Amino acid sequence: MCTTCRRKRADVPEGYDLPGKDLARILASEVARRGLTELTVTPVECLAVCRRPCTVAFAGPAKWTHLVGDLDAEAHVGDIVTAALAFARAPDGIVPWAERPQSIRNGGLARVPPLGFKP
Repeated sequence: MCTTCRRKRADVPEGYDLPGKDLARILASEVARRGLTELTVTPVECLAVCRRPCTVAFAGPAKWTHLVGDLDAEAHVGDIVTAALAFARAPDGIVPWAERPQSIRNGGLARVPPLGFKP
């Protein structure tokens, strides 16, 4: 997940916050609390989607990668965990639309094929 995207906020002196940092911390805590060893939370400095702060990537070997933005650390942690578990179970990383939480459906930015993909 991206930790450098800025979200405009009039209620803080800087005029923005870095919501991805909070999301990374809260998500890592939830994954550890639930003992979900099949999930890894890896903060990154940039996913190049600056206008869609709080973006996560679901990625795995030989799987399609999904970028999902416009997430909120307080409201969507459960949805992210649900989606990550479904992604982990999907052999190719493609989770059926109906099985994705609404915030994941709404925030979809991209689905990228795995390296070496052949139609």
